[in-house]
Amino acid sequence: MSIDESTARRVAKLARIKVEEAQLPALAQEFSAILGFIEQLNEVDVEGVEPMTSVTPMRLKRRDDVVTDGNQQAAVLANAPDAREGFFAVPKVVE
Repeated sequence: MSIDESTARRVAKLARIKVEEAQLPALAQEFSAILGFIEQLNEVDVEGVEPMTSVTPMRLKRRDDVVTDGNQQAAVLANAPDAREGFFAVPKVVE
């Protein structure tokens, strides 16, 4: 599939990209190359191929879900500009 300059101009306008008239032929050629590559990819038989996120099988490392640094309410609230009754106090936003 080939993209002409008028199509490249229209795509640039739709994408809100300012392209000078002198650059339109090069842009049209790049668009044509991209579409050609996509056509090549469409020719590949992927029937029965499972989707994958990486070329190597990986699992995320897991850690035990344990509480480590709890009971530090006073230390956390010490840096608060305004703390009341064990909570951060913030000014009312909605009236």
